[in-house]
Amino acid sequence: MDHDVTVNGSQHRVATADTTPLLWVLRDSLGLTGTRYGCGAGSCGACTVWVDGQPTHSCDTPMWSAAGHEITTVEGLTERGPHPVQTELIDGQAGQCGYCLSGIVMRSAALVDRARDQGRVLTGPEVREALDGHLCRCGAHNRIVAAVIRASEA
Repeated sequence: MDHDVTVNGSQHRVATADTTPLLWVLRDSLGLTGTRYGCGAGSCGACTVWVDGQPTHSCDTPMWSAAGHEITTVEGLTERGPHPVQTELIDGQAGQCGYCLSGIVMRSAALVDRARDQGRVLTGPEVREALDGHLCRCGAHNRIVAAVIRASEA
């Protein structure tokens, strides 16, 4: 079946089954490999993208529910230059292997953008709660949380 989807501002028509996960369409059909496959069950956060601006696990989002929506991947987040979250993660050397970071960046960027719109700085507990569903096997959590807080201050 053909599905129309907007990814990073560009329209695409993708021929795939209704139940094909959005993640596979992004990676295999559109070549956007910044979004990672982690667990395949929506539990680790590595596959997080934005669907209409909301952080969403792409590994368990079927194409039928993504069609017609605006999808933003980590590649699309950087089209206007690095997001403050990305800059702070790099400056603070917050990542280690980086496998989890594209998902963490997407959830954190949405969190930071909301906080900035509200004119406030994020707190540690707030960031930890938002990132609770993101697994980082390297144990870089404290540096990641600090980077996200700094990004909200920028």
